[in-house]
Amino acid sequence: MSNPQALARRLGTFDAVVIGLGSMIGAGVFAAFTPAASAAGSGLLLGLVVAAAVAFCNATSSAQLAAVYPTSGGTYIYGRERLGPWAGFVAGWGFVIGKTASAAAMAMTFAAYAAPAGWERPVAIAAVVVLAVVNYHGVTRTAGLTRVLVLAVLVALAIAVAACWGGSSPAPGNILGDGLLAHGWYGILQSSGLLFFAFAGYARIATMGEEVRDPRRAIPRAIGIALGITVVLYAVIAVTLLAALGPDGVAGTPTPLAVAVGTGSLPWAVPVVRAGAAVAALGALLALIAGLGRTTLAMARHHDLPHWLAAVHPRYRVPHRAEVALAVVICMIVAVADLRGAIGFSSFGVLIYYLVANIAAFTQPAENRKYPKALQAFGALACVVLVATLPPLSAGLGVAMFAVGIILRAVRINR
Repeated sequence: MSNPQALARRLGTFDAVVIGLGSMIGAGVFAAFTPAASAAGSGLLLGLVVAAAVAFCNATSSAQLAAVYPTSGGTYIYGRERLGPWAGFVAGWGFVIGKTASAAAMAMTFAAYAAPAGWERPVAIAAVVVLAVVNYHGVTRTAGLTRVLVLAVLVALAIAVAACWGGSSPAPGNILGDGLLAHGWYGILQSSGLLFFAFAGYARIATMGEEVRDPRRAIPRAIGIALGITVVLYAVIAVTLLAALGPDGVAGTPTPLAVAVGTGSLPWAVPVVRAGAAVAALGALLALIAGLGRTTLAMARHHDLPHWLAAVHPRYRVPHRAEVALAVVICMIVAVADLRGAIGFSSFGVLIYYLVANIAAFTQPAENRKYPKALQAFGALACVVLVATLPPLSAGLGVAMFAVGIILRAVRINR
């Protein structure tokens, strides 16, 4: 007899790959390159390599753990099972606060491209509400809409790259600017931490382990495929932006891809790119709300968040209370936050989340291992280094929010 509080396994490998792509592409291509260029100039190319390497290590840890613990919650569950309740809580809290900020960033990115001047925040809030309603009505609707959004984004990006290289006159000499090391290794590592924000979408696949068919096989495959496609895409876009605008030009605008296309001789491509950016942000926001709901569900099941959030809708089989509560919080952040601050804060929370994932995977026995321990050791060390190089304000807010979560849990368990 089926458990009425269990989620339904309705997603295949292709659906999981698409959800991962929807999470990563929207965040990275249209939001993360500007702060990365500010930190490192052309060195963002090295930052991208470092971020991709760290993401790969973290992806192997997530895939190895998901194969053994195929349930909702991702590293929150892995940390609890391998390292204890406190480690699980730290991971889950980092994911929830970091990705809630990321969801607000995606809503604001959508509005920056789609809303009339002065209407950005109301439009961003409206987008959150609409996509929360889509998620509320079932995970198959989420996957179906994400397929459409990802396809539209890939078409828009292909047009943008073609317009930059074919319709304008990019200067390959711009790519290196003042040199890859002009901002030093600190700047490069800071850009890596900011760009890591863009790669973190593959975790959305693992957090939905309770809804994937044959998760021990499908989740590791989906994570690897989605991450590989995204790395290639980011490299192409980074080189294109630097060639068209130079590092200072990329750093100087919140919409670098649209500006790069606008400098060329194909003006018809600009609205296409802006539409693609808006759609990409919607795709990322849709997947973020879904993943946040599942981690919140898992934490509520274990009483690390209010237990009433653990309810599963009897018809749609989704964590409906968790998704409604998260939508309210995201709307509140949109009303007061700025985009760059949200990216740095999100990176802090997500890097802590993956630190726990790497340590948890390192402790798995030989019969459960798919990858060498060296990858997990490097991943854990890299997460610590990237956290330490994030902008001071982002790191300070992150520390404060973790302190709040730890204090609240300590008070609850000592009652």
